[in-house]
Amino acid sequence: MTHSSNKYILLVLAAALLSACSVTKIYERPASVSTEKLFRDETSADTTTLAAMPWQSVFRDAKLNALIQKGLDQNLNLKNAIENIIQAQATLRQSKLAYYPTLNLDANVTRTKQSEAGLNFPPGININTLTTTYKLGVSTSWEADIWGKLSSSKRAALATYLATDAAKQAVQTQLISDIANNYFLLLSLDKQLEITQKTLESRIKNVETIKSLKEGAIVTGAAVVQSEANRYAAEVLIPDLKQSIRETENALNILMGQGPGTIERGVLADQVIPENIKVGVSSQLLENRPDVRQAEFNFRTAFETTNLARTYFYPSLTLTASGGFSNLELKDFFSNSVFYSIIGGLTQPLFNQGLNKARLTTAQSRQLQALNNFQQSLLTAGQEVSNSLYAYQMAVEKQESRARQIESLEKAVDYTQQLLEYSSATNYTDVLTSEQNLLSAQLSGVNDNLQKLQALVNLYRALGGGWK
Repeated sequence: MTHSSNKYILLVLAAALLSACSVTKIYERPASVSTEKLFRDETSADTTTLAAMPWQSVFRDAKLNALIQKGLDQNLNLKNAIENIIQAQATLRQSKLAYYPTLNLDANVTRTKQSEAGLNFPPGININTLTTTYKLGVSTSWEADIWGKLSSSKRAALATYLATDAAKQAVQTQLISDIANNYFLLLSLDKQLEITQKTLESRIKNVETIKSLKEGAIVTGAAVVQSEANRYAAEVLIPDLKQSIRETENALNILMGQGPGTIERGVLADQVIPENIKVGVSSQLLENRPDVRQAEFNFRTAFETTNLARTYFYPSLTLTASGGFSNLELKDFFSNSVFYSIIGGLTQPLFNQGLNKARLTTAQSRQLQALNNFQQSLLTAGQEVSNSLYAYQMAVEKQESRARQIESLEKAVDYTQQLLEYSSATNYTDVLTSEQNLLSAQLSGVNDNLQKLQALVNLYRALGGGWK
């Protein structure tokens, strides 16, 4: 090959490489994706965030932590998410191997039989010629990644793998949230059942007291039947609470990948939550929130798929080579029987019924959809953080007012009962009303505490905590 030919080849390759730079693009996070002011009333620039805490530190109940760990070990949805990662890893490995040439081994024996009519032989006599050919060869093929087709495929596979990993992390954070929320619900139901059972015991005694007062002509028979109805009003709440407790236990067992059964647990009053809860800044959602990260990786996959679609408009360069041994005699197989061939092919698409254009249009449209999904995931994350934080703050406010309400109602019940028993300054309707209001406030107080605990759990998940 001449020196001028070498120059020509180098110029062609240089032009191809320069063209490749314009065919495919390098990924950058779109400037249109907004991460500012995603939290309502966001004013602080403090980057300290609850999401940075491990779940073992957020939840201080050892029994809850044991349930969470069992869920992480046994939950079936989480196991399926891990299998998705394994599948994505296989695709990624395959995309990396696309840079290497293929290699095939071919070994065969061919027997051909040919019948010839012998001119010098009597009529009707044919001579059959039998030929045996032995062949052993290898072939290889390699496509030069001139336009970035293989590189784009690899980057798309990597983004898909990272998206499945983020999806697994999202499943994990949701699982921790679900276990904690159901656990706190179970504790609140236990507390409500305890309050209702104590109230029932008190009202059973109250019925006997009212009967004694009737005998003393202090109250009428109407007060007796009202006290009995008041007793049954508390009693009828118990079966529903017991049913809810059992169903919540069963739900927790499903989350832990096991059959229904009793859940070992603590009590609501012993729950301790972190102090000085911080949410950081909204831009941290890009790194902390798994579903947001998954949405961005999905966008990157779509971005590289668009890159790949562009490369189909340009020629592909493929080199193929084959070689080996072929002979009619097995004993002389490795003697004077070598064959080889080297072929370089350049394929330029001219007309393929609009396939390339349709492929690019579809890829660009899906890329835009992925971008919209990315932005939507950020907006949703910001909304969830804002809602959970506000729910927590309102629960704290309610607890303070509720405690004073319960204290006042307890005094009201004592006063009206004493007035009914020792004077005629009141009637049983006042006692009945104050008792009903007290039970309702006590049960609502338990719900306030549950709201605070669950708001904390939801805030932790919304910020992206639990997977690190």
